[in-house]
Amino acid sequence: MKVAGAIAAAPPVVAAAVRWRRWLADERRAAARTVEAYERDIAGFLTFMTGHLGGPPDLADLAGLRAADFRAWLAWRANAGLARVSTARALAAVRGFYQRLEKEGLVHCPAVATVRTPKSRRPVPRPLSVLQARDTTAEVAEVDADPWIAKRDAAVLLLLYGAGLRIGEALGLAWGEVVGEVESLRVTGKGGKQRVVPLLPVVREAIADYRAACPHIPGANGPLFVGRRGARLNAREVQRRMQQLRGRLGLPDTATPHALRHSFATHLLNRGGDLRTIQALLGHASLSTTQRYAEVDGEALIRVYENAHPRARNAASNASGDRRE
Repeated sequence: MKVAGAIAAAPPVVAAAVRWRRWLADERRAAARTVEAYERDIAGFLTFMTGHLGGPPDLADLAGLRAADFRAWLAWRANAGLARVSTARALAAVRGFYQRLEKEGLVHCPAVATVRTPKSRRPVPRPLSVLQARDTTAEVAEVDADPWIAKRDAAVLLLLYGAGLRIGEALGLAWGEVVGEVESLRVTGKGGKQRVVPLLPVVREAIADYRAACPHIPGANGPLFVGRRGARLNAREVQRRMQQLRGRLGLPDTATPHALRHSFATHLLNRGGDLRTIQALLGHASLSTTQRYAEVDGEALIRVYENAHPRARNAASNASGDRRE
């Protein structure tokens, strides 16, 4: 087995690793890449322990490891600049290896279960600029040769950028929900939680144009957005449309349908919108989720704070007075 030559450990440990790898591939039917990644993780772990313990570890050494030993390995990975996501996967591989060793009656090490998985930092949203967002919602009407499809896609993207809807929320709207001069929508989001979202005139007009041009009339309870044959529009179609727009407009790979929702929140924040209002518009259960948008533009958050906090203006005026003196 490939793993046998990659591990610096006592022969019984190497043999156990070979069996574990075979079990992953043959019984668990793990993907080849997953098996290879786990193999590298275990090899790296045992290589570290060889240096940490002063020699290739045997089964008794593995059983005797303390939580501090595992944390030392995690600290080494962090100092080496390895991503938290890959470290979390490596720890899962080590735990799985230990579980297999215990099943075979070879090693019992309670400490491995006490080590916490490193928390992965969720990536900060990457919004489009105001100009990019405007170009995207305008250019989409030029992509498809069929006028009603072009109007449909423009309406969908405007709901994402102009109202902050998730793509699933937009595609889940019913035909009878947006009629005439309706100024707001009641949207059902994650967990069945409902919120009211105001509709800008440009969004209402785009939806009205699409409805008037759509050749399919699905009924009041049918889907608002439909495909060419009249069935509910699939999110993958919207994603493909954004992919086309990225090529036409030279947008980055991060310009996805969801990026338009991020842009909605970020641009509101940059214009002085407060986080609580943005939280309500987005349907976030926790303010901490909404605060991720503030990481995009820290100066905007400071402006909101200075405008909203009752002591902020006094502090600012005092500071300016101090400077004059």
